[in-house]
Amino acid sequence: DIGPTDCLVRFEAASLNYRDVAMLQGNYPFSVKAGLVPVSDGAGVVIGIGSRVEKLKVGDRVCTLFHQRWQKGLLTSDIRVTTLGNYFDGVLCKYSVFPEDGLVPVPSSLTSIQAATLPCAAVTAWNALFGLKSRALEKGQTVLVQGTGGVSLFAAQFALGIGANVIATTSSEEKAQKLKQLGVQHVINYKESPNWGVIARQLSPGGQGVEHIVEVGGNASMQQSLNAIKIEGVISVIGFLGGKDASSPSNFGDCLSTLCILRGVNVGSKEQFLAMNEFVAAKGILPIIDERLFEMEEVKEAYQFLWDQKQWGKVV
Repeated sequence: DIGPTDCLVRFEAASLNYRDVAMLQGNYPFSVKAGLVPVSDGAGVVIGIGSRVEKLKVGDRVCTLFHQRWQKGLLTSDIRVTTLGNYFDGVLCKYSVFPEDGLVPVPSSLTSIQAATLPCAAVTAWNALFGLKSRALEKGQTVLVQGTGGVSLFAAQFALGIGANVIATTSSEEKAQKLKQLGVQHVINYKESPNWGVIARQLSPGGQGVEHIVEVGGNASMQQSLNAIKIEGVISVIGFLGGKDASSPSNFGDCLSTLCILRGVNVGSKEQFLAMNEFVAAKGILPIIDERLFEMEEVKEAYQFLWDQKQWGKVV
């Protein structure tokens, strides 16, 4: 049944995030309710609406909102437990019902396959760079992104779109070339250069360090991020790709010595999602998607493909 403020959505695409794999492996650091439909990120078409739906209509193309009740402002403990795929049913299905407030219109410039990549990775990257208004990324500043996962690639695209400089790390020469083709100014192979944080600092203007770091490795890479950050810079802690139990030689004293802001980021609000969509449309940004697309019956293969890090861009 469709409630008065609900919409029935026919999904056309879904995209995977590292969190989806981590849940299956028991490595996700948050609660996961049993028996839920997995995956948070999807896009589709509204095919039915409740009597009190005001902003959406049948035929509208929509994305899901990661935190269903985070409309604007700061995240709260109550809102934090409204995420798709672990607290609420996700999108790995053909049809589902969502409250109107839990859906976001798709930018007209994007297909459903492209739009399905936005709810988690893109909004997270946007929040990391622009969510802290007093330290929002500006033209001419420098951003360090780690690896070539969805959040990092979106962050690189947003930074380049605003006219910032981007330094990226990777372990693959093939991916290094793709990063350069994207417009990334400097690429560091972190396997060849384990002290990549120092190198990133040296590559920054005046060797002063970078203004923003999109930290997706967690404890495993934090020390290098602290080596690279500029005084008063922002390290946005997003992921735990290095393992949720990884150790780190860094400590709170390093934050004091670098005088940086260490900020946890857990995706973003609907207000931020809408602002990001405007930027995406204005700058003509297209999500980077792996050339291999998976059908619904290939879900297991898609999960394994992501875990094996075979992808370039988002897995859809």
